Amino acid sequence: MARLVLKFGGTSVGDVARIRRVAERVKPLYDAGHEIAVVVSAMAGTTNQLVAYTREAALIHDAREYDTVVAAGEQITVGLLAICLQDMEVPARSFLGWQIPIHASNVHGAARIESIETETLEACFAQGRVAVVAGFQGLADDGRIATLGRGGSDTSAVALAAALKADRCDIYTDVTGVFTTDPRVEAKARKLDRITYEEMLEMASQGAKVLQTRSVAMAMAHGVRVQVLSTFADEPGTLVVSEEEIVENQIVSGIAFSRGEAKITVVNLEDRPGAVSALFKPLAGEHINVDMIVQSASDDGASADVTFTVPEDSLSRAVELIQSHKDSLGFSDLVYTGDVVKVSVIGVGMRSHAGVASTMFEALAEKGINIHVISTSEIKVSVLINSEYTELAVRTLHSAYGLDAPSRIADVEEAIA
Repeated sequence: MARLVLKFGGTSVGDVARIRRVAERVKPLYDAGHEIAVVVSAMAGTTNQLVAYTREAALIHDAREYDTVVAAGEQITVGLLAICLQDMEVPARSFLGWQIPIHASNVHGAARIESIETETLEACFAQGRVAVVAGFQGLADDGRIATLGRGGSDTSAVALAAALKADRCDIYTDVTGVFTTDPRVEAKARKLDRITYEEMLEMASQGAKVLQTRSVAMAMAHGVRVQVLSTFADEPGTLVVSEEEIVENQIVSGIAFSRGEAKITVVNLEDRPGAVSALFKPLAGEHINVDMIVQSASDDGASADVTFTVPEDSLSRAVELIQSHKDSLGFSDLVYTGDVVKVSVIGVGMRSHAGVASTMFEALAEKGINIHVISTSEIKVSVLINSEYTELAVRTLHSAYGLDAPSRIADVEEAIA
C-alpha cells in the first residue's frame, strides 16, 4: 500500500465526462488499497472566465474579493469529482483549502503556501476515503481565501505530498511525460524516463510548459518524487527525481525555448559605480523580471552598453520606465525589440563534460543563426536569437546533441570530443 497524491489539471477535468474519466483513473488505485488524495484544478477556461467577470465588475478591485471569485472554479470541480467517485462506490469527500486548512500568505492573487495541517486528511484516510482537494487555494492569515496564482494547483499537489509524506505525486496532464524538446517543433523528440529536479527546474524556467516552476522547486526542496503522465493515455510517464536516483546522467537532457522574450540595449550608459544598479532598480520596483544580462565597455572606459531581456509583455512598460530616468542614468540611446527567442541546452552532465557550449555555438553558426546574448549556469547554456530561427535552432541542437538518436550518450560524447 502506498500513499499517493494525484493532480489533474484543467484539461483533464474539462467537462463532466472527463471528470468521470478521472474518477475511473482513481478507482483502480483505491481498489488496490492505496491511500489517495486527489488535487484538481478548475475546468479548462473557467478561471479565465471568472477573472473576466472581476474585470467587468471593476477594473480596479479588492484582491481579496478577486480571490473569492476565482477560487470558485475549483469548488465546482472537487464536488463533481467526489460525486463521480461515490457513484463508482469509491468513498470520497471534497475539501476546500480553508477546510484542511492549507495556510497561505496574505498576498492575495499570488499567495505562497506556508504550512498544511494534515490531521483532517489523515482522518479521511483512516476512514477509508479518497480526499478530493481543491488546488490553487489556501487560507490567509486574515481569514480569507487566498489563491496561489497561475499554475498554483501543481504547487498545491506537491506541497500536499510533502506534508503527507506521500510516496509519490503524480501530475496528470495532456502530454505523456517530459520530452527532450517540444514534439510540436521536433517530431524526433523523445520522452524521458527520468529527469532530475535541477534539469526539470531549468526546463520549466526556460520555457517548457509541462510543470510549473514553483512546484518543481518545492519538490526538490522536500524530496517529493513527481511523475508526469497523461490523463488520456495508459502508459508510464516521466519521473522527476533526485540526481542520486539516476544511474547515469545524460550530458544533455533537453532543449527548451521561450518565445515570450524581448531585448533591450541601453547605449553608452555612464561607466561608474552604481550605474547598473540605478538602471535595474526602477524595473525591480515595478516587478519587471530581468533575465539575461550582458555588459560591454567602450574603448575609453567612460561608458558601456548594457543588453538584457525582459518578458515581451513587459517591454513597453520597461522602455517607458527607463526613458523616464534617462537624465539621471546618463545614456545616449535605447534600442529594443520583441522579435527574439531564448533557446536553452540543459543537462546535469554538463558539470563533468567540457565542450557543450562550443557544440551549441558551432551548430548554430553552421546554420547561419546569429547569437545576440549568451548566459550560462552549471547545467544550462542559453542563447538569444531572432525568433524566425526558433524551429531551425531547436531541431539543429536536438540533432547536434544526439537527442533523436538511438544511443544518445555515445553520439553526444563524440559530438563534443
